[in-house]
Amino acid sequence: MALLDGKVAIITGAGRGIGREEALLMARQGAKVVVNDLGGHFDGTGQSRSPAEEVVKEIRNAGGEAVANYESVADFKAAKRIMECALDNFGKLNIVVNNAGILRDRMIFNMSEEDFDAVIAVHLKGSFNMARHASAYWREQHKNGNLLNGRIINTSSDSGLLGNAGQVNYGAAKAALAAMAIILDRELYRYGVTCNAVAPLARTRMTVEATPAIGAAMGEVKPNQLDPHSPAHVAPVVCWLASDDAKDVHGEVFRAGIGTVWLMKGWHSVAKVQQRGAIWDPVALGARLKEELAKGLTKKESMAEVMAEGATESR
Repeated sequence: MALLDGKVAIITGAGRGIGREEALLMARQGAKVVVNDLGGHFDGTGQSRSPAEEVVKEIRNAGGEAVANYESVADFKAAKRIMECALDNFGKLNIVVNNAGILRDRMIFNMSEEDFDAVIAVHLKGSFNMARHASAYWREQHKNGNLLNGRIINTSSDSGLLGNAGQVNYGAAKAALAAMAIILDRELYRYGVTCNAVAPLARTRMTVEATPAIGAAMGEVKPNQLDPHSPAHVAPVVCWLASDDAKDVHGEVFRAGIGTVWLMKGWHSVAKVQQRGAIWDPVALGARLKEELAKGLTKKESMAEVMAEGATESR
């Protein structure tokens, strides 16, 4: 029996890159897949049915079941139609992978309101839209005694977890998606639904075309060698998190890529100073902060350093 036999999955942004690999692997593991992709350019402009249709063709040629969907996750009503596509074609929904995204990188002093809003709309609002409709469906099914073991996997990024210059829109959305997974899990676990987030390390259109510095840090692929930064390295952990086997892993954030999976932890206390019975004098407080809190500081990771791990290992 395959890991996802009997499951129905929606994967947004599944026409290329990470989403494509997730769709192909989940189908090989027995899931019926709604391959959702607007088919636009990496900046969100344009539209094409070809990417989603090509992935569906690959899945069907391999003996799997899949349908294409071309709706925009950024539209609340369209997101509901994506869910209904799963129900109409396969009778139920078990898994939502929020992967759709675009990039419009600018430094903050050059970023337009439109560039900020467009990125937030696809990544953050789009993931909310999908989670909102799916969670209402799972809650209703649970009330009727039909436990579907719902799974939501958000796609975060080191741009949000670590920070990356030039991506205040994208990074803010990706940090929020990690937080959203944790919050959704606390709200939905009582209904048999788990929520997690995965921050991929992968060579995609967005990392190569839109972020050349990050693409360069990954290095070149040698002939006849598996790319250590292939999106295929990300799909296994997403596939496993979508399974019943992962029921006890929830409300977590992972980084995945280059053959490695990291469990990440967010904001937490590493040091403190305290004064009771009086209000801090700011000068005295500053002195104590310099002395005590510096002990808890560690060198910050950068996205380029993390990406470069795979390039180093492949040499």
